[in-house]
Amino acid sequence: MDLLTHTEYQSIADNLTFATNAFIDGGYRPAISGNTFETINPATGDVLADVAACDAQDVDFAVAKAREAFEDGRWSRMHPSDRKDILIRFAKLLTRNARELAVMEALDSGKTIFDCETVDIPETINCIKWHAEAIDKLYDQVSPASDDHIAMVVREPIGVVGLVLPWNFPLLMLAWKIGPALASGCSVVVKPAEETSLTALRVAELASEAGLPRGVLNVVPGGGAEVGEPIGRHMEIDMISFTGSTVTGKRFLSYAAESNAKEVVLEMGGKNPCVVMEDAENLDMVAQHIVNGAFWNMGENCSATSRLIVHKDVKSELLERITAHARHWNIGNPLDPETRMGALVSKAHFDKVCGYLDKSDAIVLGGQAHGGTHVEATVVEIPDNDHQMAREEIFGPVLSVITVSGFDEAIAVANDTDYGLAASLFTSNVKRAIRGARAIRAGTVTVNSYGEGDITTPFGGYKQSGFGGRDNSVHAHDQYTQLKTIWVDLTDDADEAVD
Repeated sequence: MDLLTHTEYQSIADNLTFATNAFIDGGYRPAISGNTFETINPATGDVLADVAACDAQDVDFAVAKAREAFEDGRWSRMHPSDRKDILIRFAKLLTRNARELAVMEALDSGKTIFDCETVDIPETINCIKWHAEAIDKLYDQVSPASDDHIAMVVREPIGVVGLVLPWNFPLLMLAWKIGPALASGCSVVVKPAEETSLTALRVAELASEAGLPRGVLNVVPGGGAEVGEPIGRHMEIDMISFTGSTVTGKRFLSYAAESNAKEVVLEMGGKNPCVVMEDAENLDMVAQHIVNGAFWNMGENCSATSRLIVHKDVKSELLERITAHARHWNIGNPLDPETRMGALVSKAHFDKVCGYLDKSDAIVLGGQAHGGTHVEATVVEIPDNDHQMAREEIFGPVLSVITVSGFDEAIAVANDTDYGLAASLFTSNVKRAIRGARAIRAGTVTVNSYGEGDITTPFGGYKQSGFGGRDNSVHAHDQYTQLKTIWVDLTDDADEAVD
């Protein structure tokens, strides 16, 4: 899709109409309490809309409708090819409304329209299509059998699932979860982040228009205490899939333990290392990957490159090239397609990121905040991996640089973290690359590149980055299904009695 001009995007923004009520049982409904909250354009501080501030009453209602839909089989027992057809129609409707969704996402989250148009919306649509196409291509199994039995191992949808979303990729993380959940036959109750509810509410309407039965996809906006915790504690929710901070993710484990022991899948934080050895080839290319990994989406990315662990022999040259590339990552109006760094999602998050800049040791690049909304691409040298900026997830456009003297030291520093989501390793030695990729304790390790894989590869973490399942790939379906053994005895009872 060709990009428009800033003026054209602004015109679309000026004419948008936002859905602001919860979407439950196939239609929009205000919060039972009648309460609302303001959703803010983080780039301007302007109020975009007043959104329904739901609470436990609305969660109960949404779960009851999701349970009703699941139990009567309107979706869970629909023929797989029919479910696929509906989700394909859904993806087509997303495509037809892609530009509207891109502008809405940029306004609500502060993300650049460039990223929304070229990454978030296309990948959202592809995710829905990919899981739709998988519906009638995932086979069950028959175990090794004797002449006297057949044992089938079949998957069944787990039931009603709670999907709790982050604010950094509102649409894409929605797709990562509803894609496999709906494909598996589940009914879902979605809690979007309070900061970024608008696109989830619009997407629910498009799903209904595509033919998704009422009650199967419900979106309940509101705060963490008012909506997130009631979802986590609900006795009629069978599993939770959560993406967000490690602190909040741990709460869902407590909620599950204190309620119905529901299954919990967590995708949480990261302090992701990029290891660059002295034999890395094409340092200019390496620098491009590092800059993209560190500053894409303003660093508001759980898999962002936040620690550069670089060999002392190439550090100076690499930092020069990083500095040169990072200067092209300009801050500005998110609706300007020339802007590469938009606004941080909220004033509170802006203040948090700025707090780390005040503690930095040696700023190589950037370090300046603008207008209470934007932070420049920033590169900071720190003395060692014990520094606060090496231990804590900043979730902003800040790259911390740590110097090492050898391969073993680099791997040890990479693993010296509470997290284990993503990592990258740059070296021209194939054996070293494979050894390093195996040794680094992270769910995704890229070699001579930055990335997260694609829709075909599982995404998730080690340690406090999460556990319980994976997003993306056919493995994402596992968390939304139960395995059942069906054992069929083939012996003839009459013959057994005669014998």
